[in-house]
Amino acid sequence: MDDFGLPDLTDVDPARLEADIREKLEGRRALLEAIASSQAPTTVENTLLPFELEAQRLEEAVDVLHTFAASVGGDEWHAVEARLNPLIVEHEDDVYLDSRLYDRFKALGSAELGPETAWCVSEHLKAFRAHGCHLDAVAQERLRTINKEAADLTTEFGQLALKAQLVGSVPLTEEEAEGLSESQKAGLAADAESNPELAKGKPCLVVLRLPTQQPVQSALARADVRERIFEASTSRGDGSDPATDTRRIVLALARLRAEKAQILGYSTYAQYVAAQETAGSTRAIHSLLEPMIEPAQRNAEAEHEALETYAEAPVAPSDWLYFRDALAREQFQLDNEALAPYLELTNVVERGVFYAANRLYGLTFSARPDLHGYAEGVKIWEVRREDGALAGLFMGDYFARTGKRGGAWMHTIRQASRRGGGCVVVCNNLNVTRPPEGEPALLTWDEVETAFHEFGHALHSLLSDVEWPSAAGANVPRDFVEYPSQVNEIWARHPEVLANYARHFATGEPMPEDLAASLSAADGFGAGFQMSEMLQAVFLDQAWHDRTPADLPESPDDVEEFEKATLERLGIASPWIPPRYRSCYFNHVFSGGYSAGYYSYLWSEALDADTADWFRTVAAKDGDGGLNREAGAKMAAEVLSRGNSRNPLEGFERLLGRPVDTRALLRRKRLL
Repeated sequence: MDDFGLPDLTDVDPARLEADIREKLEGRRALLEAIASSQAPTTVENTLLPFELEAQRLEEAVDVLHTFAASVGGDEWHAVEARLNPLIVEHEDDVYLDSRLYDRFKALGSAELGPETAWCVSEHLKAFRAHGCHLDAVAQERLRTINKEAADLTTEFGQLALKAQLVGSVPLTEEEAEGLSESQKAGLAADAESNPELAKGKPCLVVLRLPTQQPVQSALARADVRERIFEASTSRGDGSDPATDTRRIVLALARLRAEKAQILGYSTYAQYVAAQETAGSTRAIHSLLEPMIEPAQRNAEAEHEALETYAEAPVAPSDWLYFRDALAREQFQLDNEALAPYLELTNVVERGVFYAANRLYGLTFSARPDLHGYAEGVKIWEVRREDGALAGLFMGDYFARTGKRGGAWMHTIRQASRRGGGCVVVCNNLNVTRPPEGEPALLTWDEVETAFHEFGHALHSLLSDVEWPSAAGANVPRDFVEYPSQVNEIWARHPEVLANYARHFATGEPMPEDLAASLSAADGFGAGFQMSEMLQAVFLDQAWHDRTPADLPESPDDVEEFEKATLERLGIASPWIPPRYRSCYFNHVFSGGYSAGYYSYLWSEALDADTADWFRTVAAKDGDGGLNREAGAKMAAEVLSRGNSRNPLEGFERLLGRPVDTRALLRRKRLL
């Protein structure tokens, strides 16, 4: 490792990394046995400190594994992941089901401790109870079995979902690609060249992305082609291709999770999860979300009617994005093709994302071409605070590649804390189509907002200032983790930020005022569609996890009917708008750690919408919309720096001076 703590990512061998993780698992096991069996009085120094530091060592190695498995992929990495994930889960059970360790942490919990340490101990005690440390040996053994089986299944689901994205690819002729820009065609041509067996001799290949609606549908002129891509997307995992059928995994995971919840004393798994998060209960979740259903449906129906009026023809689900964008061009003069030359990737990142971070938080970014990432095209920047102190390294992995997981996400390779030391190494991942050599990478507006979103997660790590490793960065409850990232999206449209990065890739000319104005005018356009598809996905997740084992479907053939019945019962089924994810490719829920927690996006957005209003009003100076150091300093002090060193909602309430006002979200979604 160099001085930054960045491992040599160009020389990571799957077998060596597997051996290293196995060694670290054994080392941690031995250390924890020494702590558990010690007869010495329990102290922070002999219990909490080694517990935390050894966990950090293991986590850093596992983070490298997950980096390569998700961002590089391939059979070898997936095989290592499949072998190690169950061992890691088993190890966590060994830790949090050890009554001796539990007793030592209880002893710490009754000691006189500083506020951060006391909160850290209380969070560990919460984890012991959530794992079932208080249960008898028979119950604990069954929990171990459930957790191991679930670990195997979640790994298998993720790998099958990734495989389905690739094998479901749709080859296109030049004629079928009508409507796409030259740069879009070039990107699809590169995918065809990389996957000739899937392209079948055709010049373009649409490799499926994770959500139901595929971005290319917004530009493809032919309805039959849009329909073909839509059908390929929505049929993933549904049994039409036996090799990627995930339905049995969905059922098995739902059943295992339901049983686990009952063993732990909860009626359902959704109730168990909610109790561990800031929401506290499923009742609170439903109280926030159910009132949104009717107005979201009403808005979506109005949007559909407007699209059919514009199209002068029926608008099918596969047509929605196409006619939505066409109507936006007519109504707001908002043209994605006209926007694209002003949304070049490097400008968006360095003159947009980084610029906003500098104006708000005083961060500066220096490119480090001498440092190398884990794949071609990964860029690294050195990040420093306003006083010159090192904040960490930021890695940008923005391009799609064969083997890389779909969607967008943030991951850390190293965290930092006062007790654990270290330098933050954090990475943002997008799946932008790589342009031909020498051509600019031009983004869609959605991709611009995603770049700002993911960097909000990165800020959570780069600005972290906590005592204990387990509290660092984005190690917060799932229904709070999306809050900083969603807040950061607001700066993409901020006039000053937009003017700084939205420049023509060839001439450097700023985006024309009328085009910039069209972005502002179109803010909120299509909110009914977005809310409908999101709510459907949220309630599908809740439905799979708010059931007893006896209430779940028995056969894989019943999965589709379960989905349909759930959405109809809640009054959110739509003949024009499918869920953002269907069960069979709902990676967040069945592989990505968001089981019974996909509501987090809307829960966090309620906090985000309220905070955005605070920036625009209370924190604003001289009409700057809150883009100033004072506002950023307060956001950093109360939220971003705190990680999970105290109740995260306390930080939100200190920032705004009150609890959340959910009316801000309703106003944003045009539901008021």
